[in-house]
Amino acid sequence: MPIATHEKYAEMLDAAQKGNYAFPAINVSSSQTLNAALQGFAEAGADGIVQVSTGGADYLSGPTVKDMVAGSVAFAAYAHEVAKNYPVNIALHTDHCPKDKLDGFVRPLLDISVERVARGEQPLFQSHMWDGSAVPLDENLAIAEELLATCRKANIVLEIEVGVVGGEEDGVEGAIDDKLYSTPEDAIATVRALGTGENGRYLTALTFGNVHGVYKPGNVKLRPEILKNAQEAVVKELGLPEGSRPFDLVFHGGSGSTAEEISAAVDYGVVKMNVDTDTQYAFTRPVAAHMFSNYDGVLKVDGEVGNKKAYDPRAWGKAAEAGMAARVVEACEHLRAAGHSIG
Repeated sequence: MPIATHEKYAEMLDAAQKGNYAFPAINVSSSQTLNAALQGFAEAGADGIVQVSTGGADYLSGPTVKDMVAGSVAFAAYAHEVAKNYPVNIALHTDHCPKDKLDGFVRPLLDISVERVARGEQPLFQSHMWDGSAVPLDENLAIAEELLATCRKANIVLEIEVGVVGGEEDGVEGAIDDKLYSTPEDAIATVRALGTGENGRYLTALTFGNVHGVYKPGNVKLRPEILKNAQEAVVKELGLPEGSRPFDLVFHGGSGSTAEEISAAVDYGVVKMNVDTDTQYAFTRPVAAHMFSNYDGVLKVDGEVGNKKAYDPRAWGKAAEAGMAARVVEACEHLRAAGHSIG
């Protein structure tokens, strides 16, 4: 199917809320990892989200070029073409963008989409993330308010982060302390600043102990009930019907999370969960196996010529993509998204 339109993306998010499931948002940094993500979603029969970070976009432009906007535009153009061949809906998203990279990443991409929409076209991406976790909440929400207004013009969903995700991603490191846990007051401040959709749709990454990187189960203290408390605080503040879930929530830093923690987060309104570290490993592990198993084929050992079929990048590339696709299927199953496509 073609990349999801703005309207189709809204339908996807609504369906996830109503159906009590969430979309894996798979970070990619190459055509191979994109193809693997698409293959995984198709095998799971699930709609999904594919995203690029600032570092991924930088890499996609060429390691010596390092142009995040060029890399993002190239990625989106390629994705729009190849996604047509898969029977599921895919939305494109840009991941964590801190304040110092807004002018070199999200704002230029928004300008491109504003121009596209003015011509009667669809936006280049369906959503962008502003990561204001490193600035005071008031400043975070003020910037979010400005970006949301532009996103609305561009038919784009904004993602924000309220709280701090620990660990490191793309050189941005968050301390592991009390700021890992968003408060009900943070949630209320967010809806006061941004509304509940009337000013434009947005996704909210509230933090409940999330940490980027590689952690074994049990090493990260997640408290999914924080999400429940945030939803309830806003319901009470706005006088909404009991049981409402005013936030479309995002789960960051999920590596090492237990199935029970993931399930609870979805129960409390998570509709998008970022998956990066686990799929990176799932992609690379088969490559390592291929190199070890075909050592004298991939290398010209002792003056020999090696085996072209072994060192052809497609040989290990196919194995890598299959490994990552299998991990995407697993993510869809954990988030209850498998078998859910709105067609």
